[in-house]
Amino acid sequence: MADNADERSRLEQFREIVEMDPSDYFSHFGLATILFDEGHYEEAVKEFRESVRLKPDYSAAIRDLGKALEKLGAHDEAMQVYREGIPVAERNGDLQTAKEMQVFLGRLERGQGTEG
Repeated sequence: MADNADERSRLEQFREIVEMDPSDYFSHFGLATILFDEGHYEEAVKEFRESVRLKPDYSAAIRDLGKALEKLGAHDEAMQVYREGIPVAERNGDLQTAKEMQVFLGRLERGQGTEG
C-alpha cells in the first residue's frame, strides 16, 4: 500500500492532468478513484460524474459513481445509477462490472449497502 506522501503526489499529478486536458475521461476517473480511496466521496462523485459525462458507456466509472454515492448515503441515487449502468456494461461485454452492479443493487434493495 502506498504511503500518504505517494497518494498525495498521485492526487496532485491527476489534478494537473485533468487541468491540462479536462476532456480526458480517464484522467477524471483516475482522480476520482484516488479521491474515493482517500475518503473524499463528494469530490469523487463529481469526478466520476464528469468521467461518465465525457464517456457515457464507461461502465467502471458508472459502477464507481454508484459506490461513491453509497458512501455519501445517497442510496436511491446509487440504485438508479446501478440500474442504468447494468445494461451499459452488458452492451459493452463488461460482464464482471455488470455483475458487480447487480450485487450492489441487490444489497441496496435489501437495505444492506455494499458494506453489508
